[in-house]
Amino acid sequence: MEQGPRIYNLFPLLVGSVDDWKSRLPDIAEMAFNWIFLNPFHETGFSGSLYAVKDYYRLDPRFRGVAGDADGLLQGFLEAAERAGLSVMMDLVINHTAKDAGLVEEHAAWYARDDEGEIRSPFAVNPDDPDDVTVWGDLAEIDYSERPERNEIIAYWQHVVAHYVRLGFRGFRCDAAYQVPGPIWAEIIGTARESAPGARFFAETLGAQGDQIEQLRSAGFDYIFNSAKWWDFRADWLLEQYEQFRHLAPSVAFPESHDTGRVAADSAGDEKESRFWYLFAALFSTGLMMPIGYEFGFRRPLHVVETTPDDWEEPAFDLRPFITAANQAKARTPVLNEEGPQERFTDPDARIVGLLRRSDTSPQRAAVLIDPDPEEESAIARDQLAGALQDTPGDLTEITPLRERDPKDGDGAITLRPREIRVFLAED
Repeated sequence: MEQGPRIYNLFPLLVGSVDDWKSRLPDIAEMAFNWIFLNPFHETGFSGSLYAVKDYYRLDPRFRGVAGDADGLLQGFLEAAERAGLSVMMDLVINHTAKDAGLVEEHAAWYARDDEGEIRSPFAVNPDDPDDVTVWGDLAEIDYSERPERNEIIAYWQHVVAHYVRLGFRGFRCDAAYQVPGPIWAEIIGTARESAPGARFFAETLGAQGDQIEQLRSAGFDYIFNSAKWWDFRADWLLEQYEQFRHLAPSVAFPESHDTGRVAADSAGDEKESRFWYLFAALFSTGLMMPIGYEFGFRRPLHVVETTPDDWEEPAFDLRPFITAANQAKARTPVLNEEGPQERFTDPDARIVGLLRRSDTSPQRAAVLIDPDPEEESAIARDQLAGALQDTPGDLTEITPLRERDPKDGDGAITLRPREIRVFLAED
């Protein structure tokens, strides 16, 4: 069984230098993660944003720490991660560069232009308000249209990827992948796999329209990110998207990310809420990702310009034992490491949401029971759960992490506390 990615997002601005990154490795490995995701660590442009890359081959001074060349520092970190049993992926940002990047002067023809002939900055339009337009003025958009320069651009990114593969990076989280044509990605990924067949490519697709994701179908991505975080546990859209894209690539869910607010801030530090969202992400998809600080209930959002190590917070709680147990349960359960069929087996308006996950490769099945109510406990008949699992009521196997037997569970029903998730397995 190939285990799905259990990703710890080590946000470099919060941690500090590369040597400081190393200090986090034992704790990450102890929690049974198998991947680390690093946001951009390259030299940035005038804005200081991690995603405004000025030079793809230079390490930002904020991460340099002690004297040493960038490649040597990164390689030392990657070797330490490998010894800890962790693969490392880096952010690959190729839909834009910093506006003051050297490439803007050296290869001005690579960039998109506005009506006045000026280099265009990426922008986003609020779908609920067409007049609400966000423009990232520190960024310069690359033009991937069919023209002679296109092959030069592809060759440049192929060289960047090859360089970091040689250093020891095992994967690439491809920022705003849907904004780059699928055939471009296919060439970059294909070339990388010629020298590194095991390299993994993760498509960041949040906020993309369905057709934008569909155009990536032949690109060769290993994983895409899904929108499970925003589900209300009632609407059909999440399960519809899951089914639509599970054959494109397995997905990765997350309780929060560097682009969102903190769960602990939204819940006023309610540990139960952080447990709830972590376990849902772990059980819904093949992969899951968690940003640094989630395990301690950090409330300050991760900011791509302003965050510093001084923003490290006093822990509100310690979820590490729970996260470890959830990750270990996921790692040893084959059906939770593939994007098999998934459906709701309870009525849409039932108090308990029941999700059934099946395997395409084995008879194993998992039933995830969710009580989304923050105040009221709920119960489900054992016969209903056993029927969904095609099992007998007395043979139900529970793998909910760190859950002691509930005395309210009887022969006829299974009880869920408010905002609780329980998971059961069956296998012929």
